Amino acid sequence: MGSNVILDILGSVIIGGILMMNLFQINSSAVENNYTGTGELTAQQNLATIVQILEHDFRKIGYCADWQKIPIPTQAIIAADSTSIKFLTDVDSDGNVDSMYYYLGPTSELLSTSNPRDRLLYRVVNSETPVGVNLGVTQFKLSFFDVLAHPIDFPITVPGEIYTMQIDLTVEDVAAYDEKYSSAFWRQIRLAAKNLRNR
Repeated sequence: MGSNVILDILGSVIIGGILMMNLFQINSSAVENNYTGTGELTAQQNLATIVQILEHDFRKIGYCADWQKIPIPTQAIIAADSTSIKFLTDVDSDGNVDSMYYYLGPTSELLSTSNPRDRLLYRVVNSETPVGVNLGVTQFKLSFFDVLAHPIDFPITVPGEIYTMQIDLTVEDVAAYDEKYSSAFWRQIRLAAKNLRNR
């Protein structure tokens, strides 16, 4: 009878241990799912914010309320690279020509975040002090095409050839769960400002 009691106790301990392990695993999965879901939501919200600003600004390349101040729209893009672009526009629609400069900073600027890939995306109007936006941007890549939709190779020596562009943007959560970063990707294919089509 004594050995049956010991076997019953051992069986109960083993079954209880298995149940506890299952509970810990369920709890860990729930925490990971919660953290991942929150990270994905944050990345998507940050991406949507940046995209809204980019689309607004890039569609106004070469625009000025006083059209005579930018009479040749093909001269609106001053410089362009794979991670930067500088162009003329009218930010406040007040008839004054402004310059706008977008560029991606190095990863070394954001050593305070746990994500080793995130960078500051800068939006500079005229000669203002550059202020970067830290919303988890890990990729800001520009590709440019001529009027016949042929890719323009870098370095771009004649920005006036640019007719359309492609924007690739990736945003990751600035914090990770188990070294996994949630991310969101957006691509604008053949974005063309109305004024660049005036040739």
